[in-house]
Amino acid sequence: MYQDITEAAAFIRQRITREPLIGMITGTGLADVTHAMEVDGSIPYEQIPHFPESTVAGHAGILVSGTIAGKPILAMQGRLHIYEGYTATEITFPVRVMATLGVKYLFVCSAAGGLNPEFAPGELMLLTDHINLTGGNPLIGRNLEEFGPRFPDMTSAYDKDLIAFAKQKAIEEGINLNQGVYVGITGPSLETPAETRFLRTIGADAVGMSTVNEVIVAVHSGLKVLAIVAITNINIPDRMAGTSIEQVIATARNASPSLARLLTRIIEDLER
Repeated sequence: MYQDITEAAAFIRQRITREPLIGMITGTGLADVTHAMEVDGSIPYEQIPHFPESTVAGHAGILVSGTIAGKPILAMQGRLHIYEGYTATEITFPVRVMATLGVKYLFVCSAAGGLNPEFAPGELMLLTDHINLTGGNPLIGRNLEEFGPRFPDMTSAYDKDLIAFAKQKAIEEGINLNQGVYVGITGPSLETPAETRFLRTIGADAVGMSTVNEVIVAVHSGLKVLAIVAITNINIPDRMAGTSIEQVIATARNASPSLARLLTRIIEDLER
């Protein structure tokens, strides 16, 4: 596993112009967030040794290098999911590669279903914590001592300073930025009314099929994490409305400009 990670990192290092400071993962319908970058290169996932390929609509499957406000970034246009048949270890492989390349910050963006009735479709939610209901953990198996400890502390998985910084920038930009707890499930079936009621009862504000495993590995690797999701629909158990992946993608794309603007402001002033 470690050798595969270093081989993938070596391949990418030869094709980027500088060591990345920020790693970024964009999810369903959110690849447009990378349009804020000044791009200097791109690599399809299938060309990178040992890199899993994205198979889902709305996920381009391209690794993009470039800058925002002069800060070097390595961004994934599209992520990987357990429901594609990958293990938790496989879907977090790119995070390990980013850490090996020198990334210090991981910015995670995804689409999510809203569970908090005070949210609205198209709004953004800043993650303050998560609940892992994916049925697995990417740290199961031999610990990769090269990255972190056997039992990483998850009490502050989402960096408190980055959370405060994001809230400040959202206020300055006039962007409505909710905050809350994200629950990760496997999918690909969407939630039933009973499941939705359960997820809200256990304290979740939004639900999605990604994010938590990547964050676990990022924390294990010593990265500082900021995660923001686009709320694509609101799930209220007693009056659930039907939805489709096309609707999810469309709503996420509508939220992309605000998300890109917010991330740009955060990155501009990062480490000043």
